[in-house]
Amino acid sequence: MIQERAPLLDPLEFIRRCVAQKKIFWTYHVNMRMRGRYIPREIILAAYSSYEVIEEYPGDKYLPSYLIYSEYQGEQIHILFAIDTEGDNVRIITAYRPSPTQWEEDFKTRRVSP
Repeated sequence: MIQERAPLLDPLEFIRRCVAQKKIFWTYHVNMRMRGRYIPREIILAAYSSYEVIEEYPGDKYLPSYLIYSEYQGEQIHILFAIDTEGDNVRIITAYRPSPTQWEEDFKTRRVSP
């Protein structure tokens, strides 16, 4: 029997709290990607107060996930978090610098494909 997930009232606050308390699982995928993209963990950890949800995926296969825009010392980063409310933690799935060819100037809105 598939169990319905209760919607989280404030996913952004949950993500910020988990990051501030270091209740984070860093997936193998994100560790490999961040290394190749020269994104240190410190940027993600230090920038949590600037997080903004730009896309929501509440029905993701395993856990609800949220694409977060973040800015740290003038640098824009996107971080995909999966949230585990039962385990009281977040999982970082991937992190990258948004490309101007795929994102509008604000780096928060996807460009529409022609």
